[in-house]
Amino acid sequence: MFRAAVKTLSVATTTSVSRGILLSIRHYCKKTPAKLRVSEAVSGADLGAKVKVQGWVRSVRAQKANLFLHVNDGSSLLSLQVVASSELNDPLLTFGSAVEVTGTLRKSPHQNQPVELEAQQIHVVGECNPVDFPFKIKERHGLEYIRQFPHLRCRTNAFSSLLRIRSEAATAVHSYFKENGFVQIHTPVITSNDCEGAGELFQVEPSGPQNEEEENFFSVPAFLTVSGQLHLEVMSGAFSRVYTFGPTFRAENSQSRRHLAEFYMVEAEVSFTQSLEDLTKVMEDMFRSATEHVLAHCAEDVDLFHKHVTPGHRVTVEAMLKKRFPAITYSEAIDILNRSSEKFAFPTDWGCDLQTEHEKYLVKHCGNIPVFVTDYPYDLKPFYARDNQDHPEHTAAAVDLLVPGVGELCGGSLREERLDLLRARLEEAGLEDTYSWYLDLRRFGSVPHGGFGLGFERYLQCILGVDNIKDVIPFPRFSHSCLL
Repeated sequence: MFRAAVKTLSVATTTSVSRGILLSIRHYCKKTPAKLRVSEAVSGADLGAKVKVQGWVRSVRAQKANLFLHVNDGSSLLSLQVVASSELNDPLLTFGSAVEVTGTLRKSPHQNQPVELEAQQIHVVGECNPVDFPFKIKERHGLEYIRQFPHLRCRTNAFSSLLRIRSEAATAVHSYFKENGFVQIHTPVITSNDCEGAGELFQVEPSGPQNEEEENFFSVPAFLTVSGQLHLEVMSGAFSRVYTFGPTFRAENSQSRRHLAEFYMVEAEVSFTQSLEDLTKVMEDMFRSATEHVLAHCAEDVDLFHKHVTPGHRVTVEAMLKKRFPAITYSEAIDILNRSSEKFAFPTDWGCDLQTEHEKYLVKHCGNIPVFVTDYPYDLKPFYARDNQDHPEHTAAAVDLLVPGVGELCGGSLREERLDLLRARLEEAGLEDTYSWYLDLRRFGSVPHGGFGLGFERYLQCILGVDNIKDVIPFPRFSHSCLL
C-alpha cells in the first residue's frame, strides 16, 4: 500500500513537472516582435508582422477615439506614423519624448505614407517638456537658430539630414580610394611639423605637473596637425597610392562663416607622376564619384536642403556633374580678373594670393562649374612644391580646385623630388635641420610624386549650398566658441 502511494505521488509529480516545462517552452517559443528601424518599417518589408519600433516623437495628435504619432529614429528622413486607440494616450507622450511602440505594421490607406503602425502598446522611455524644449512642433527653424543648440540640433530634420549625408559622403570617399587602389594611412594627430608654414598651430602640452628633467613631454615641441601630407609622403616611398581622412587643426583667430579651428581633410599622394593632370584627374573623379553616390543614397535628405534650405542649388550641382572641369593657369586667372569690370577689395597683381572674392569670380567666369587653377607663383607655395624653373614668371607645379559658392576646395602640388633644389629651399628658410628626415626621403629611392588635400566640410557646403561652414560639422570648434 505504501509502495502504491509512492508510485502515485511520483506519477503526479512527474506530470506536474512536465506541464510546467511545457508551459515554459510555450512561453519562450512565443514569437516576440521583430525590432525594426524606422527606415526598415517605412519600406513596408514586414507588412502584417508584429514589430517593435523605438525612436523620438516628431508629432502627436490626439482625437476622441484615436491617437496619431510620428516617430523617427534617425535612420530616415521619413517618420513612421503610429495609429493607436486613445486609451493608449499618456500625458508624457509629447513632442520630443522617446518611445517604444509595439504593434502591427499595416499598409496605410493614405497616399502620402506607404505604411503605418497599429499600436497595441506605447511605452514612454524618456520624457520631454515641450515648453522648455527649444524646438517647436509646428515651426521650421533655420540653421542659424539651431546652431545655438549644438547639443540638441541633431533632433531637427535639417541637421539629422546633414549628418546622414555627411556619413554617406565619408563612405563614398573611402569607397573611391579603395576601388582605385589607394592604401589608407592613419597619420598622427600630434606632430612637430608645420606643413602649411603659416604658424597657426595648437601646441600640445601635458596638463599635469611638468617633469623637471625635461622641458617638453616629447623631445621637441608638439602640435596638433595642420595636415597629414608630410607623413603621407613618407608612405609614398613604399606605396604608389596612399590617402588619409581625419581631423586637422588651425589656430586661426576667426569666427567667420568660412573658418573652423577643427575640421576634416581628405589627403592623397600619388607616386611615379610628373604631371599635374594626374592629380587633377583624381580630384575630379573623386568629386564626381562621391557626389553621385550621395545623390543616389541620400536623395530625400539632399532634396530637403535643395528645396527648403538652399532652393535652386540642385541645378548648380547637376551642372557640375555634366561638364568636365576646365583648367587655367594662375597667369590666365590674373588676366581674367584684371580685364573684368568687377571692383575687388583685394589687389589682382601678378604674385598676389587669390582671395575668396577672386576665386568665386573665376568660377562664375568659367560657367559656374569647378575650375582648376595651376602654376602659382613659386614664392606663394610651401617649400615642398616642385619648382617649374620657368622664367621670367617663376612658378611652382601647384594646383587649386575652385568650386561654386565656396572658392578653394582642393589644394595640391607636385612635390620637389630633386634633392639639391629641396635642400636649397630648406636652407633658405632655415629649416634644413628640422626637416633632415624629409631630405632622407629624397636620398633613398625617391620618385617623382604629388598630392592634394580636400576640405571635407567645404565639399559638403559645395554640394548642399550651405553658406556657413559651422552648419556642416557635428560640433563646430572656432575662436571663442563654447566647447561641449
